[in-house]
Amino acid sequence: MFQFTKRISFIFFVISLVTAFYINFKVSPTWVETQLQYQTYTNGVGQLAYRASGQEVLINNPVPYGESPLRQSALDTQKSRPPIGEQWVYKNSTDNLMLIKADFHFSFWSLLPAFVAVVLCLMTREPLVALFGGIVIGAVMLGRFDITHEVFIPNMATSSAASILILYLWLLGGLMGMWAKTGAAKAFANHMSQHYVKGPRSAKLVTWFLGLVFFQGGTMSTVLVGTTVKPIADKAGVSHEELSYVVDSTASPIASIIAFNAWPAYIQAFLFIPGVAFLATENDRIAFFFSSIPFSFYAIFAVIGTLLLSLNITTFSGSPLKKAIKRVTETGQLDSPNASPISAKELHQSQVPEGYTAHRLEFILPLVSLIIIAIGSFFATGTPQIHWAFSGALFLSIFVALAKGMALKQVLEGFGNGLKGVVVASVILMFALTIGVLSKQLGGGIYLVESLGEHIPFWCLPIILQLMTMVIAFSTGTSWGTYAIAFPLGLPLAWTIAQTQGLHSPELFMMVCFATILNGSVYGDQCSPISDTTILSSMTTGCDLMDHVKSQIVPATYAAMLAAVLWTATVWFFV
Repeated sequence: MFQFTKRISFIFFVISLVTAFYINFKVSPTWVETQLQYQTYTNGVGQLAYRASGQEVLINNPVPYGESPLRQSALDTQKSRPPIGEQWVYKNSTDNLMLIKADFHFSFWSLLPAFVAVVLCLMTREPLVALFGGIVIGAVMLGRFDITHEVFIPNMATSSAASILILYLWLLGGLMGMWAKTGAAKAFANHMSQHYVKGPRSAKLVTWFLGLVFFQGGTMSTVLVGTTVKPIADKAGVSHEELSYVVDSTASPIASIIAFNAWPAYIQAFLFIPGVAFLATENDRIAFFFSSIPFSFYAIFAVIGTLLLSLNITTFSGSPLKKAIKRVTETGQLDSPNASPISAKELHQSQVPEGYTAHRLEFILPLVSLIIIAIGSFFATGTPQIHWAFSGALFLSIFVALAKGMALKQVLEGFGNGLKGVVVASVILMFALTIGVLSKQLGGGIYLVESLGEHIPFWCLPIILQLMTMVIAFSTGTSWGTYAIAFPLGLPLAWTIAQTQGLHSPELFMMVCFATILNGSVYGDQCSPISDTTILSSMTTGCDLMDHVKSQIVPATYAAMLAAVLWTATVWFFV
C-alpha cells in the first residue's frame, strides 16, 4: 500500500510539474490594478507622508490617476510586465491620494503550488517533501528555474527568515534543550501532577486556561502554551492530537476576541475607505475593530470547542479526535502507530547529569521572565518583543544551571540537543514561508477576490468573504498575509453593496463582513499544513503534523459552518 501511494504521489507531482511548465510558457498572466488607501498627512517639513509598520514613509511625485500606466484600463492592453510596480496617484486633488500597484494572476492556476503541497502532505505524510514539491511548482510557474538562487536564497536572506531561525532554532530549541538537560520540565510536571493536574481532563483545562492567558496569539501563544503544558499533559496521558488542537485553537481565535495585542494596530491600516465616516481615522478604525468582536462567531465557537474537549465532551470533536482519545485510553499511546513527530524525542526526555537535582523553579522562573518581558515590551513598544522574551528566558535558564553546579560542557550539550531537536521543524517552517510568498506572488488571493462581482445579494456576501479568505489563508498559510489581500478589496465591496442595495444599517453590515474576513482567515491559517502556527503547535506538543491537521480540521469546520449560519442570519434579519 505504501509503495502504491508513493507511486501515485510521484505521478501526481510529475503531472503538476508539466502543468507548471505549460503555464509558464503558454498562459499569459492577467494584470490587475490594486488600490491601497492610507491615511496621508503633511509632516513637519511640508512633505506628504503616511505611516506603515510604525515608520513614516514619504510620498514622492504623485501623478493624476489618468496618466498612470498602472490603472486598469492601461493594464488591460499590457502585453508584458508594466514599467513600474507601484505609484502614488490622485483623482481629483492631492487631498485624495492612493497607492496603486500592478499585480497579476494566472486565474485558478495560481492556486496550484499550494494545492500540490497540501495533496502531497496528505498522501505522503512527509511535510518537507510536500512543501518542496509545492515550491518547485511555484518557481517553475514564475519562470525561476534556478530555484536555489532565485527562490531559496532571496526568501531566506530576509529579516523575517533570520528572525525565524534565531527564534525557533536557537532560542526556542535552546530553551527546550536546557529544560530537558536540567530536568526542569519533568520537575514542573511532577509538581503540577501532585497538586493540580489529576488526569487528562484537568491537564487539558490547564492548557485551555493558558491559551486564554497568552492572548497575544499566533506563534507566541502556540510556543508558550505548547512548551509549558507538554510535560504535564504527557504525564497525565493526553493524546498529542488533543493537546495540539487545544493549543492551536486557543491561539489566533483568542487573539481576535481578546484583542489587546498587535492585531488591531496592524489590521486598521487596511480598513480606510474614502467617504466612510466611521473608518476615517486610526482611532475610528481601531474602535470599529473592537465593536466587531461580538460578531467573531467562528473564533468564539473555536474556543468553546476546545473547552468542551477539555471537559471530555466530544460531541463536536470529530472522529479523528475521538479515535485519539480511545487509543490513549486503551493503549496509553500518545501518538498514532504511524506518527512521525517533527520534534526530536530527546527534547522530551530527561538528560539530567548525575548528581544534579532538578527543581520546578528552573522551569517556572524562565517562563515567568518570558511572560513579563513579552507583556512589558508590548506596553513599552506597542509590540511584544518575542526575541527579547525568549533570550531572557534562555539566559536565565543557563545562568541557574551554572549557578547550581552544572558544568559548562553539559550546558552546551543541552543547548546543542535543543537545536538538533527543532532543526527539522525550522526547515519545514522556512519552506512553508517560502511557498506562502510564491502563492502570494502568483496572485491566487487576488484572483479569488476579483472573481466576485458587485451584483451579489447582500445576504450572500458574508459567507462568500468567509469562504474566500478560508481558501486564501489555507493556500498561503498566513492569516495576516490574507488580511493584506482581503480587507482592502472586500470591505470596499461590502460598502458598495450596502449603498447600492439600500441597507438601512450599513455599519452593522460592515461589521459582519469585517468579522467574516477576520475569522475566515483565522480558520484557513489554523487548518493549513503550511501555516507557522500549525507547524509550531505540532512541534511544541510532539504531534505528527498531518495527524494534527486532520484532527483539528473537523471541529474547526463545525465551528465555521455554525458561524456562517449566524453571519447570514444576522445580515438577513438586522441590516
